[in-house]
Amino acid sequence: MSNRLEQLLEFLRMDPNDPFNLYSVAYEYMQQQDIGQAQAYFLKLRQSHPDYVGTYYHLGKLYQQQDLLDEAIEVFKAGIQVAQQQKDTHSESELKRALQSAEDEAWL
Repeated sequence: MSNRLEQLLEFLRMDPNDPFNLYSVAYEYMQQQDIGQAQAYFLKLRQSHPDYVGTYYHLGKLYQQQDLLDEAIEVFKAGIQVAQQQKDTHSESELKRALQSAEDEAWL
């Protein structure tokens, strides 16, 4: 385990209700290619903080990398709804591009 991950896990232990702490741990696991742990933390983040829009892009991409395209598409669509509710046009645009990519891949 890297020092960075240890530090992020400590931040999470100190404040487990902060969505950014969960996101940071999930993202670090993703960077370390630990798909299982990354996915677990992104799922926990989605469940406990469904309005944290950054979750949807990365969770969807993890599903897409695993060829779980139906799951990826569902996550991207959910994220688009969250982004629209928050009037976050940047995230909405990224999620729409990711959705299109997953849908295109599903048709192959």
